[in-house]
Amino acid sequence: MFKGSMVAIITPFTEDGRVNEDAFRELVEYQIENGTDVIVPCGTTGESATLNYEEHDLVVRACIEQVNGRIPVIAGTGSNSTAEAIEMSRHAKEMGADGLLLVSPYYNKPSQEGLYQHYKAIAEAVALPQVLYNVPGRTGMNMQAATTIRLAEIANIVAIKEASGDITQASEILSKAGDKIDVLSGDDFLTLPLMAVGAKGVISVTANIMPKEVKAMVTAIEEGRWEDARLMHLNLLDIHNAMFIESNPVPVKTAVALQGRASAKVRQPLADLLPASLEKLKTIMGRYDLI
Repeated sequence: MFKGSMVAIITPFTEDGRVNEDAFRELVEYQIENGTDVIVPCGTTGESATLNYEEHDLVVRACIEQVNGRIPVIAGTGSNSTAEAIEMSRHAKEMGADGLLLVSPYYNKPSQEGLYQHYKAIAEAVALPQVLYNVPGRTGMNMQAATTIRLAEIANIVAIKEASGDITQASEILSKAGDKIDVLSGDDFLTLPLMAVGAKGVISVTANIMPKEVKAMVTAIEEGRWEDARLMHLNLLDIHNAMFIESNPVPVKTAVALQGRASAKVRQPLADLLPASLEKLKTIMGRYDLI
């Protein structure tokens, strides 16, 4: 249902810390102009953890309005509270989102049964296509393949953003439930290997600054131009890694700022990129002619 080059878009702030809606709409337009297939607001890269309810609604609404039906919008509405996730998901549906991105509950560390019941409750409460999001490095726990395979039986759970870094786990999901649930790469540097085993695309951080290039690689894979895709993958590896020299989204917001597209400002407890990391980022971006 959702496939191709999808961007986990940043949420730009003004210097006094408010959501910069004008800059955000310009970033959305930039993505569409450069071939991005799906916009994903209010994910981890969009600093969802520090957006209040009003800001969350503002960002999702602005994205939907700016896109205006041209491509799908998958709203990040996950929470470590099932009731809160349902409430935010309902709001996103009312605003016109095409789908939901639901991060696994963080900090609580539920059992695999708890995870299943969490996602099942959201799916039953909100009639929208839902994308599970497994990111153990952020949540403190891994959603096992068996749990994803079980959830794939629920009709409106259509995909999983796999950011576990475990290709074997993603392969198991595809092997046993690939006809019922799509796998999407949650790590730019694993897009090629995951698509090689059947993933349908990537929800990308790097696409914030290189949307055309991320799209080109995904298209090459979709068209079976594997040698072209391999060379693009290897060429992009340094910039993918640069997006994680410090905690996401600090590097990517800094990179967007260096391109002159929006402020690098992040919300506490995140902090500005350290000077050494900034110099490294500038050097790498220079090699790609991004600045």
